[in-house]
Amino acid sequence: MLITEAAPSYDDEYAARKRKYFWMMGMRFPCLILAGVFYHTWWLALALIVLSVPLPWVAVLIANDRPPRKAEFVNKYQREPRAVEDGTHRIVAGDRDGEQD
Repeated sequence: MLITEAAPSYDDEYAARKRKYFWMMGMRFPCLILAGVFYHTWWLALALIVLSVPLPWVAVLIANDRPPRKAEFVNKYQREPRAVEDGTHRIVAGDRDGEQD
């Protein structure tokens, strides 16, 4: 359960984005190596090359974009509503028509 609505610190967020960037850029080189290994299977080599081409662009987009704010339940104190008066009222004077004696 979340107690505060505070976002993660900038340093934590930056470190997470940096890890994602390094992983994505680290996958580009193995894709190109595997494309060279599987050059006899042209469709697999082509798929690996096509996969490795947009990786730098996607990595930069993810590294520069902040994650969306999470919609989490925030535990806020909700007090019980209370009535100012109780529901019964006593009529002091008057008759049915509202006229007084």
